Amino acid sequence: MQGQTPAPEGQVADAVKGNWVDTYAPAWSRPYLRLSRADRPIGTWLLLIPCWWGLALAILAGQDPRWQDLWIIAACGAGAWLMRGAGCTWNDITDRNFDGAVERTRSRPIPSGQVSVKGAAVWMGAQMLVSLAILLSFNQAAIAMGILALLPVAVYPFAKRFTWWPQVFLGLAFNWGAMLAWVAHAGSLGWPPVILYLAGIAWTLFYDTIYAHQDTEDDALIGVKSTARLFGSQSPMWLRRFITATVSLMALAVILAVQPAGSVLALVLALAAPWAMGWHMTWQLRAFDAENNPRLLQLFRLNRDTGLIPLIFFALAILA
Repeated sequence: MQGQTPAPEGQVADAVKGNWVDTYAPAWSRPYLRLSRADRPIGTWLLLIPCWWGLALAILAGQDPRWQDLWIIAACGAGAWLMRGAGCTWNDITDRNFDGAVERTRSRPIPSGQVSVKGAAVWMGAQMLVSLAILLSFNQAAIAMGILALLPVAVYPFAKRFTWWPQVFLGLAFNWGAMLAWVAHAGSLGWPPVILYLAGIAWTLFYDTIYAHQDTEDDALIGVKSTARLFGSQSPMWLRRFITATVSLMALAVILAVQPAGSVLALVLALAAPWAMGWHMTWQLRAFDAENNPRLLQLFRLNRDTGLIPLIFFALAILA
């Protein structure tokens, strides 16, 4: 169309328009940054937010914030960016043949020829090495948790080949930080972070089912499974169930963490976190339209705000 600014060369179809990678990054680095989804930051947020949940809940459980927690916050941010990039690179290596057959993903760096498989593997290794250096700054229990996190990351790209519930495996990988950050602060695991982890998995089932509805036609043609295909027209009912599970499990995690040592005010403020998050998810459900791909992508990206909402109430509870 006349007057329309052309897309930058190599831009991925579902990248955020005007993102920093396509606008400011050196040309030689763009294919690798696109491989890490740096042009689509929502995934980093969805990996990072459960880490911050876990740290906040650990502080609430012990009422002992420390200066070290500032490093945990920053390290989780850097680690989430790097490991999300490494995970996406691994996903694109394993899915390179599928991605070339799907309209939304065929512009990704490997199927479009911007990056070779060998180059992608080297890039993945570099990101993992820097992540390891950050992980080694934590206590031994947290280091062990971080190494264990590689298992669901490694399995996830293959899940859609053998199960209709690949979103569960994504949830297992993306919410591991809730337990890792708790352990980095507390030194050991407990029931509250495990239940918070389950709440995060339910949340992932919610937002990634919405996301997967963009690809149901292509997925059916190439034989890729997803909860979106499994649920079909019953997706709103299942999304409502995931909202209920997310809110209930997070509330239980809050009660188990805060009630033994915290004040009544801290408990009330912390319990407002899942309540407010649930309302934001319910608002998304009301706007859900399985046939409207731009709306689906918009709702998926809104889950950054969904996940940040509980942190506001956790912070207030810590200060109470």
